[in-house]
Amino acid sequence: MHAADFVQWFRQAAPYIHAFRGRTFVIALGGEVVRDGRFVTLTHDINLLTSLGVRLVVVHGARPQIEARMAERGLEVRYHHGLRVTDGETLECVIQASGQVRVEIESLLSIGLANSPMANADIRVSAGNFITAQPMGVRDGIDLLYTGEVRKVDTTAINYRLEDGELVLLSTLGYSPTGEVFNLPLEDVATSVAVALKADKLLFLFGHDGVIDAEGELQPELTALEAEQFLTAHPESNEDIRLYLPCAIRAVRRGVNRAHLISHHVDGGLLMELFTHDGIGTMISREPLEALRQADIDDVGGMLALMEPLEDQGVLVKRGRELIEREIHRYSVLEHDGKIIGCVAIHPFPDSRMAELACLVIDPDYRDEDRGAELLRHVEQQARSLGMTQLFALTTRTSHWFVERGFAQASVEELPMEKKRLYNYQRRSKVFIKALKR
Repeated sequence: MHAADFVQWFRQAAPYIHAFRGRTFVIALGGEVVRDGRFVTLTHDINLLTSLGVRLVVVHGARPQIEARMAERGLEVRYHHGLRVTDGETLECVIQASGQVRVEIESLLSIGLANSPMANADIRVSAGNFITAQPMGVRDGIDLLYTGEVRKVDTTAINYRLEDGELVLLSTLGYSPTGEVFNLPLEDVATSVAVALKADKLLFLFGHDGVIDAEGELQPELTALEAEQFLTAHPESNEDIRLYLPCAIRAVRRGVNRAHLISHHVDGGLLMELFTHDGIGTMISREPLEALRQADIDDVGGMLALMEPLEDQGVLVKRGRELIEREIHRYSVLEHDGKIIGCVAIHPFPDSRMAELACLVIDPDYRDEDRGAELLRHVEQQARSLGMTQLFALTTRTSHWFVERGFAQASVEELPMEKKRLYNYQRRSKVFIKALKR
């Protein structure tokens, strides 16, 4: 990466760094991440997140380690609808394998070698009996025995350790009030913990890129409703999607801010998902991430960040902060996951029954879905509601865009008198007018 690219990336990551400080993330990963050696590099990313003030809960599975121990003992592996049937001998393997994986993770998180990403790392790991479990019982006539489900999460104890700066490490073992041990599904533990803690993010690291549609395209963002519709329309989806996506839906519907499905095969995938605009996996939210709304004073900084590059190029007329703040009621903003990605202003001239569309700007990273047309429709609707019959715009660079959307070139003389007096003949902007149909 060139120095300029690094600086640009770091600046783009700054809003996420600020937003994530003090937030709680629950990260779920299967035992294969540890078995295949990928947790070594993941520790670097975990170290970075903790150094940025993120409160982390890591939930680990141990499926391949369990099955390796069962194979050594000649035990039969039995599943029912994706759930392990855990008899007494299998439970012994579960306990041994979970302990093995936990120790491996703790040892890797303790590395502090000089000249490495873990240099000066001070990750204190806390583990304990934070999960109260109960048996799943009989499902479809099959007794799942010591396979259980989460009954209660000790959020007080977990929060106490998080507030003390510790990383909380949870296995898929739960304990009943009578002292029994149960083998719990990874996705159930992670989802239940995220919901109980009111976590900001639940992140599943799994073996696929994310949610892939029938055309082979990655779906970077889905609402809970869209995710449900996807599962209904794609019953042939791979087992992991059918396992984790319903949990992501459940999490966001019950208060978790975002859920993510990320490939554990991508080195640095966790950071790319969290600190870049597009991410690399699929993010699930309860409501749509994008909203078009009335601007307020707090939006001015984000609006100026969009406008200033175009002002420097001469595409937009320069506007100072004070002018925008005085006229903030004229502006609307398009917001994507808390970031201002577009804005537009309307200036009505009631005597002429005309309105001006001004300062239409879209972030270059978000111009691929014609969001400009969305802002135009919004301004047209505003103008009609104000009783205007025509909408006009002045431009030096985007004539074709306006013509393609129903505007016709006009003369300065056709502008409202007040606007005509302010027309800059040195700038020589072209005038375009559109009749507003009722």
